[in-house]
Amino acid sequence: MKDFMASTFSVGVREYVKDYMRQNGLLTLSVLAVITGCVLGFMLRGLDLSTQAKIYFSFPGELLMRILKMLILPLITSSLMSGLSSMESKACCRMGVLTVTYYLWTTFIAVVVGIVLVLIIKPGYGTHMESSRLGGGQVITSADALLDLVRNMIPSNLIEATFQQYKTDIIPIMKTPVSTGRPNFVYLMPDEDNPKGRTVQLELTPPPEFEYKTRPDSSPQMNVLGIVIFSATMGLLLGKMGERGAPLVNVCQCINECVMKIINAAVWYFPFGIIFLVAGKILDMSDPSTLGKKLGWYGMTVMAGLFVHGLILLPFFYFILTWKNPFTYIRGLLQAMVIALATSSSSATLPITMKCLLENCRVDRQIARFVLPVGATINMDGTALYEAVAAIFIAQVNEYELDFGQLVTISITATAASIGAAGIPQAGLVTMVIVLTSVGLPADDITLIVAIDWILDRFRTMINVLGDALAAGIIGHLCQKDFPPDRATAQNMENVPLTEVPLLAGKDCIFEVVGDTVIERPTVYYNICQV
Repeated sequence: MKDFMASTFSVGVREYVKDYMRQNGLLTLSVLAVITGCVLGFMLRGLDLSTQAKIYFSFPGELLMRILKMLILPLITSSLMSGLSSMESKACCRMGVLTVTYYLWTTFIAVVVGIVLVLIIKPGYGTHMESSRLGGGQVITSADALLDLVRNMIPSNLIEATFQQYKTDIIPIMKTPVSTGRPNFVYLMPDEDNPKGRTVQLELTPPPEFEYKTRPDSSPQMNVLGIVIFSATMGLLLGKMGERGAPLVNVCQCINECVMKIINAAVWYFPFGIIFLVAGKILDMSDPSTLGKKLGWYGMTVMAGLFVHGLILLPFFYFILTWKNPFTYIRGLLQAMVIALATSSSSATLPITMKCLLENCRVDRQIARFVLPVGATINMDGTALYEAVAAIFIAQVNEYELDFGQLVTISITATAASIGAAGIPQAGLVTMVIVLTSVGLPADDITLIVAIDWILDRFRTMINVLGDALAAGIIGHLCQKDFPPDRATAQNMENVPLTEVPLLAGKDCIFEVVGDTVIERPTVYYNICQV
C-alpha cells in the first residue's frame, strides 16, 4: 500500500509539473530572467565596468530588441491586410469607431487619474532639484505636433515610412544688430582733473535677437501610424476585389503564419536576452539612493496612478462591458507584460501580445489583427498618465500655481500628445515638451525626471500593452454579432499547416463544409500576369 501511494503520488506530481511547464514554462522563465537580471546588474555595479564592457555585456539583450523590431513591419502589414480583407465594410467601420472611441476614452481617464493623484500627493512641493538647464529656446508647438501626426498618417513615401517619420524642426536664425552710431548712455564720471565730472558716452551692443522658422525634417523611427492606415486601407479594398484580390490575400496570410512561427521559435531566446537587457540598464543607472531621495515621491505618484488605472479601472471597464472575469483574461497576458517590462516598447511587444491573445485569451483572429496594431500606435494610457503627472510635478517644483483652465489644458494636451508618441523606449520624453509648453512651463526642466524615467517607462509600457489587450477582448465581445456563425471553421482552417491547405498545395479540388455535408469544388487558379 505504501509503495502504491508513493508511486501514485510521484506520478501525479510529475504530471502536474509537466502540465504546469507546458502551460506556464515560458512565463516562469521570463519572470526568473527579470529577477536574475536585476540581481546580476546590482552585483556588477561595484566593478565599475567601462563603457565598452557594458556594450559587450548588453549584446544578448540588444539581439532580443532587434528580433522583436524585425517582426513589427511584416506582422502589422500582413495581419491588417489579411484580417480586414475578409470583413464587410460595415462591420469594419463599426469596429474601427468602437476601437478609436474606447482608446480615446481610456486615455483621457488615465490623464484624469494622474492629475487627481499628483494634486493630492503633491510630490513637487518641498523638493529642491538641481537641473542642468540647456538654455531656453523655441520648441515645437501643439499645433505643429498635431499637424505632424496628420502628416504621418499619410506618408509621402511608403518605403521611407518603414524606417523614419516626419517631424517639424525649429531653426533659430540670429538677427544682426544694427549699429546706429549713437551713444546708448551718457553720464558724468568725476576724476582728479574734473571734480564735477566729465562726460562719458557709451555705446552698448544689444543682445542678439533670434527668430525661429520651421522646416520639414524626419526622425529615425518607424512611422507605424502611416503603415497601419495604409495596410488597413489595402485590406478593405482587397476584400472588395473578391477573387481578383485573393492571391495577395493568400500571400499576406502566408506571411502572417510565417511570422507567428518565427515568434514561436524566438520566444525561447527571450529569457536569455531579458537577463542581459535588464542587467545592462541597471549598470547604466545613476546612484539609486540619490534618485530615491530626490524623486521618490514622484515615482510613487506615477506608480500609484498606473496601479489604479491598470489594475482597477481597466479591469472594471472590461467587466462592465463583457460581464467576464477580467483577471482570468489578464492571466493569459502575463507573458506579454513581462516582455513589455523588459523591453520598454509596446511596438516591440506587439508580436508577443498577438501570440498571447490568439493562444491564451482566444480572441478572434480578425479582431486581434486590427485592434492590436492600432492600439500599439495610438493607445498610450500609461504615457498619457505619466505626462500629466510629470507636468504638474515640474510646476510644483518651480512653485508655479496652475489654475483650473491650465489643468484642463494639460489633460487635453497630454491625451493628444500620447496619441502621437512612438511605441519606443522613453518616447514620452519627446512629447512631454508639448505638454509643458502648453501651460508655459520651462521645457528644459525635463532634465529633472530623466534619471528615473527609464524605470517608470517600463511600468507604463506594461499598462499600454494591458490596455491594448483588454481593448481587443472588449471589441471582440461587442462585435461578435458582426461575424457569421460558421467562422469557427474558417478560423480552424487558418491554423492548419500550409501544406495541408488545398489552394496553396496546388491540389485539384477544395473540400468545403456546408452544414453536415462536404462539397467538392475545383481549385481556382490565377494567372499571375492578369493579377
